[in-house]
Amino acid sequence: MTPTIQEVKARHEGRLMTMPGVVSVGLGQKPDGTPVIVVGLDRRRPATMAQLPQILDGYPVSVEFVGEIRAQEKGRS
Repeated sequence: MTPTIQEVKARHEGRLMTMPGVVSVGLGQKPDGTPVIVVGLDRRRPATMAQLPQILDGYPVSVEFVGEIRAQEKGRS
């Protein structure tokens, strides 16, 4: 049985998050509706991008540059 994209994301998320500059792993779609695993980077990182797979368990991987993500303190907006 083929794993769902959610299962594939869950299986690989921990490893991907340990790579330099990776700040998020999520799910998205290509313009044609094809589901993709989206890896968010804090900035362009050629070494990390070269290490990222193009496909994980049959699902394409897309890279987005999202900037640094910081937790917001409670009570502050």
